[in-house]
Amino acid sequence: MSLSAEMQVTLRLPTRTLFEGPATRLFAEAENGAFGMLPNHIDFVTALVPSVLILTLADGEERIFGIDEGILVKKGHDVDIAIRRGVQGSDLASLRETVQESFVEVDEEERVARSALSRLEAGIVRRFADLQRPRTP
Repeated sequence: MSLSAEMQVTLRLPTRTLFEGPATRLFAEAENGAFGMLPNHIDFVTALVPSVLILTLADGEERIFGIDEGILVKKGHDVDIAIRRGVQGSDLASLRETVQESFVEVDEEERVARSALSRLEAGIVRRFADLQRPRTP
């Protein structure tokens, strides 16, 4: 593998790509703590925790993302990051608000969906129990 000044980073959500492009530095947080990565970092895989992910682009600009749990895979000069949820912010203060709005709304929708699913499952169990009862003539 040759030395490089950049790595190609792709940040993927389940439905779309949140970021794709070259970066000179990456900062993220795994289950065992925060870490930084440069383009010639050793290849590895790690699980990410809900946190802030910071990418430094070639021109020195920083891109800041609020991310949910996910996985990071670095192979060669390619870094693929797959996350459940993520948002980009212009600074840490606005990112906090954006994460709060985006993630809390989704959490509420998930709670409602899980509640509906639980009611459906309970209804199916009751119907199966009714089918097993002996019928009286």
